[in-house]
Amino acid sequence: MARRRKKKEPEEKGAGMERWLLTYSDLITLLMAFFILMYAMSQVDVQKYSAVANSLSLVLTGQAMSVLETQGPSLAEGISGQQVKEGPGPSAQEQGQLDEVRKQIAEFIKAEEAQAQAQNPGAAGTTTRLSDSIVIMEQERGLVISFKDTLLFASGSDELAPGANGIITKVGSALKGIPNYIRVEGHTDNLPIHTGKFPSNWELSALRATNVVRVLQTGAGIPPNRLSVSGYGEYRPLVENSDNLSRSMNRRVDIVILKKKYDYFEPSSTP
Repeated sequence: MARRRKKKEPEEKGAGMERWLLTYSDLITLLMAFFILMYAMSQVDVQKYSAVANSLSLVLTGQAMSVLETQGPSLAEGISGQQVKEGPGPSAQEQGQLDEVRKQIAEFIKAEEAQAQAQNPGAAGTTTRLSDSIVIMEQERGLVISFKDTLLFASGSDELAPGANGIITKVGSALKGIPNYIRVEGHTDNLPIHTGKFPSNWELSALRATNVVRVLQTGAGIPPNRLSVSGYGEYRPLVENSDNLSRSMNRRVDIVILKKKYDYFEPSSTP
């Protein structure tokens, strides 16, 4: 007897159609993701994108360095003068401007000390020199002008002491001609404070820095959109708060002239 051949089961209708529909939907999804990505990239700040791309390039090509070195006088040798170099430094023009600022402030300090000595020659060696209370140092982020707190403020106060306005104004006049952003940072020691005005060292450090900024704006005429304030309290010490001397070194107000390469960290002053 002849065997009956089994009839082939008909293929399910629509199976072939489903395959090309899946492929088509995947293609549409990819195209949509591509156009969203292109739109997002078109909204990127060109300056910030270039800065990030340059930093990545330096790291990937092995050109970035991390070298600690000390430059110039320092409140704490080997600590406050530390400089971390990463990638290219400032341009020749910018470095020249920073060097000029440093020179002008050094000349102001020298002139003030000479005048004080001429007015009271018998007090030489018995009074605190201005150069002991103002220290200029260059760090990776820029030029730092550091004021001991006793030069500007009474203990536990944010009100400027007599003569402080004049000192800040003279220093600020040297900063007026450069285009860099300027940040004023307040620092305290670790001794707690708790008053109605200063619940903690956060408030004391921030208000001290704010009062210095006001003089830089109103006295020295520096545009306010170039100025900013930071209050670090006791949490950015130069040295360990182990005794009275170390605590006095940590109580300070720093004026930081930021290098131009850090501009993209600052909020834009234009809407």
